[in-house]
Amino acid sequence: MTKVLLTGSSGYIGKHITLQLLEAGFEVRASTRSKGKQEEVRAAMAKHLKPGFELDKKLSFIELDLESDNGWDAALKGVDVLIHSASPFPIASPKDENDLVRPAVEGTLRALRAAHKAGVKRVILTSSVAAIYGNDLAPGKTEFDETTWSDVNHPVGRVAYTKSKTLAEKAAWDYIASDAPELELTTINPVLVAGEPLDEHFGASVSVVERILNGVDPMLPDLSFSIVDVKDVAAMHVKAITTDSAKGERFIASAGSRTFIQIAKTLKAAFPNRKISTIQAPSFVIRFLALFDGEVKAVLPTLGKHIGVNSSKAQKVLGIKFISPEVSLVVTGNYLVKNGFLKS
Repeated sequence: MTKVLLTGSSGYIGKHITLQLLEAGFEVRASTRSKGKQEEVRAAMAKHLKPGFELDKKLSFIELDLESDNGWDAALKGVDVLIHSASPFPIASPKDENDLVRPAVEGTLRALRAAHKAGVKRVILTSSVAAIYGNDLAPGKTEFDETTWSDVNHPVGRVAYTKSKTLAEKAAWDYIASDAPELELTTINPVLVAGEPLDEHFGASVSVVERILNGVDPMLPDLSFSIVDVKDVAAMHVKAITTDSAKGERFIASAGSRTFIQIAKTLKAAFPNRKISTIQAPSFVIRFLALFDGEVKAVLPTLGKHIGVNSSKAQKVLGIKFISPEVSLVVTGNYLVKNGFLKS
């Protein structure tokens, strides 16, 4: 039986990867930063697996910290595949970008070095489309694809989160090129992730839908989001393990792009009793609000830019049939309503 070490198992995406690995017959060693998180992951799996599933035989846990060397040797002992999905994802940029950049880069390199030392050959890294779109498109191109890299000096590419994901993924590819050519790396680069969480602990990406359903903004910025369902992101990680043609490749995870107004209209149609704005704000208003709201400030570099990404490679190589953005958005909204996460 193939054994997988999964970092970031308690995250929104991490829990879905854990579930799909178990359902596919893999043995999972899940890393968390605390024992409390281990029980959280176990409870989420128990709720969604079929009755009679031998969870204790297929799922084990180990404590790991991205900023510490402790425990990595033990974590990778007897492991066949490393899936490194642990990385912070805030909506607003931190005051000090190193709070994001340092653990992302050092944590990725720490995981890869430990895998190399342990003789692990196969590595799947959760990167982000942020490592792709922080740049200007080459002449003649209309969409970003896996051949594009963010420029950390570009107005979009230098945003702290974008910079952290770009430098972390580049560090991974550079490490393999210089020190560990025998490592078979695949990166998965998701866009904005939506879809039903497996429990009440979910990431910042769901807060975009939550914000719209709560009617926080009387007007919406001129923004576009490429959207992907969390189940498809997890499926790409699992499929990459056994797909030889995925080795040494990057894969964008995206079901398509929608403007903020289109997203709001989809949610308004599904939840007509919610006070959801579908009015577009003048860009000068957004720039003014950004002076007082860190979440608004974080979107300024992409304000008014409507450039999509191309995920055909994931469809062809990994066989992914992406869930539509509309389905993912409504499913996310239903979850938030059902579980009482919205203001009345």
